[in-house]
Amino acid sequence: MMQESVPGGGYGLSAVSAAGAAAAPALGYLPPRPARYRPSIALIGCGGISEHHLRAYREMGLDVVALCDLDGGRAERRRVEFFPNAAVFTDYRKVLSLGGVEVVDVALHPVPRVRVIEAALRARKHVLSQKPFVLDLGAGERLAALAERNGLKLAVNQNGRWAPHFSYLTAAVRAGVVGEVASIDFTLQWDHTWTAGTPFEDMRHLLLIDFGVHWFDMAARLMRGRRPDRVWASAVRTSFQTLKPPMLAQAVVDYPGAQVRICFNGHVKFGQEDRTVIAGSLGTLRSFGPSLSEQSVEVCTHVGRATPKLEGTWFTSGFAGAMGELLCSIEEGREPENSASENLHSLELAFAAARSAGDGRPRVPGTVRRISLHR
Repeated sequence: MMQESVPGGGYGLSAVSAAGAAAAPALGYLPPRPARYRPSIALIGCGGISEHHLRAYREMGLDVVALCDLDGGRAERRRVEFFPNAAVFTDYRKVLSLGGVEVVDVALHPVPRVRVIEAALRARKHVLSQKPFVLDLGAGERLAALAERNGLKLAVNQNGRWAPHFSYLTAAVRAGVVGEVASIDFTLQWDHTWTAGTPFEDMRHLLLIDFGVHWFDMAARLMRGRRPDRVWASAVRTSFQTLKPPMLAQAVVDYPGAQVRICFNGHVKFGQEDRTVIAGSLGTLRSFGPSLSEQSVEVCTHVGRATPKLEGTWFTSGFAGAMGELLCSIEEGREPENSASENLHSLELAFAAARSAGDGRPRVPGTVRRISLHR
């Protein structure tokens, strides 16, 4: 649930200050939190990323009552660090048999995740799925339909949506601050070589799917209501890399009267930068910084340039927002903004880009129904 009103009335920039700088639009960008709903939550999958899930839930005052991992030691370590009263399991089926658990966070890899999500829905649990949601659009559609038939909420942990800069940019676009969007540019130069020697190194589409799905999701979110025409992409190795997957990738998404451009270099040791530029008919939004969590935002319109001061970072706000939106949707009896069915539009872009990078041909989003992450 994103608040989009500006206290005091109106959208866009307020009057120019005496110093000549414009005041930034007051937009609701902080992670949503339910008013009263505090369900018992279970986490299935206690790998590296689960640290950020659990830290966010603890800060939100949520109650995680069960932790599950095939490696019981990993689950036990998470229990000691974050939720000492939680029960530990190595069999997810035992977790799903717990009558008091209402919400299940499934933080597994994509292939085993599908059967666990299906089992959780059949056990009448609301589910938050790790990203990328599925590797087969048909499987995603079936899971979304199963959730709907059972009156349950199925959401996807696209946590980047609630990174402070992305959340503010989205609120500004929806509020009409820069008018009709004509172009969006995402350019990232960062060090992804930490994946060497991990299972991630065996992913053929490491940049475009496992990492890049955040940016395809933001493209779909910012361009909501506009259907893309085509996607073309490429991925190549640097001349000096030793990692298996390409560390350079780019994608272009064409819309009627608009374009989204994404450029990645995941092998930058020094001078990293993450930049987003959204250009519209009435102005431009910019976000830039040395990392995902260190971002400055600018709003440029006819009244001047404004720099809002934002709270939070991706790895706190993002995970709080993904779960918070799911809980708000349950409490308010509506679909979550990060619903599984909505997330399939983001996967259509990512799948088309992955296929295009493989054969060099433009692809129409939705026509590539499945991909494989591995070679």
